[in-house]
Amino acid sequence: MDLDLTPRELLTTTRAVRLRLDLERPVDRADVEDCLRLAFQAPNGSNQQLWQWVLVDDAPTRAAMADIYRAAMDGYIAEMSAKRARGSAPAQASGATQQRMTESVFHLREHLHEVPVLLVPTVAGRLDNATIFEQATRWASVIPAVWSFMLALRTKGMGSAWTTLHLHREAEMADLLGIPSRVTQVGLFPVAHTIGTDFKPADRSASEATIHWNHW
Repeated sequence: MDLDLTPRELLTTTRAVRLRLDLERPVDRADVEDCLRLAFQAPNGSNQQLWQWVLVDDAPTRAAMADIYRAAMDGYIAEMSAKRARGSAPAQASGATQQRMTESVFHLREHLHEVPVLLVPTVAGRLDNATIFEQATRWASVIPAVWSFMLALRTKGMGSAWTTLHLHREAEMADLLGIPSRVTQVGLFPVAHTIGTDFKPADRSASEATIHWNHW
């Protein structure tokens, strides 16, 4: 059943969901495709619709994707630890909020293979040696659609989280899923019903100081 949310409620309560993904409840393909069709309406560069969407509900493939994700995370953690030891990376943030975030990230890591559907969106072309203009233009051609997809999931009592760690091993994911090397993977999105739908707005009061008029 679709949630009856006002536009303000939808925009302020669509959160990154990790701990509250329902790993037991199946996800209907038709519901996910309906959310994608809403996402297709998002603005995109020159209306070229340069995206492709790889959805995975096959259990062995999801398990293999989760293995790639975990290996990429392990490599990233080791790399950052080495950099911090050399003093070439900032110290890891601490505090209660960061602790909760870390716990949710590692919860998803351990249960990613159990998430009913995993999505890897892609956008045409490679950005490895692209200019800032080319990068901005290409990302602007897919990011609005991905966010629209996440908003659409929320209206159906489902949720997701934007993860990018597997991109450290993008080629391995491409080999697993048959994704052509000429496209760029955007991220990896778990898709599931949420445990409860009572999400609240986040505290973004600190961002008030980032508003600038006419000059930085």
